[in-house]
Amino acid sequence: MRKERINNVSEMDVFKLGHELTLDIYKITSKFPKEEQFDLVSQMRRASYSICSNLSEGSYRNNTKEFKQFCGIARGSAAELKYFILLAKDLGYIDENNYTVLLDRVDLITKMLYKLIKVLEVKL
Repeated sequence: MRKERINNVSEMDVFKLGHELTLDIYKITSKFPKEEQFDLVSQMRRASYSICSNLSEGSYRNNTKEFKQFCGIARGSAAELKYFILLAKDLGYIDENNYTVLLDRVDLITKMLYKLIKVLEVKL
């Protein structure tokens, strides 16, 4: 099996969207109540940056199988973030418009990760 490495994962659309999402999560959560700083804020930020950090780490692993595994972890982080966004809306920390926009973006990233995983399966 030939080892292939994606050296410029930051040029992938899914990475770019994930990074933009992370920046937006940081901006939005900076307005959350101070008592949430080490709870929901921390969890939302971690889940959002975990998407791109797992794509980055996975792209530098030894083979396609490992990269696929890290894409799955990134997808799990997106699902986790989706719940935190719902929780933030229900707690009144984000409005309905921001909720919809964020949720749509997470859904798009999740679909893109799924497609990437399927492409990587073909290479196995």
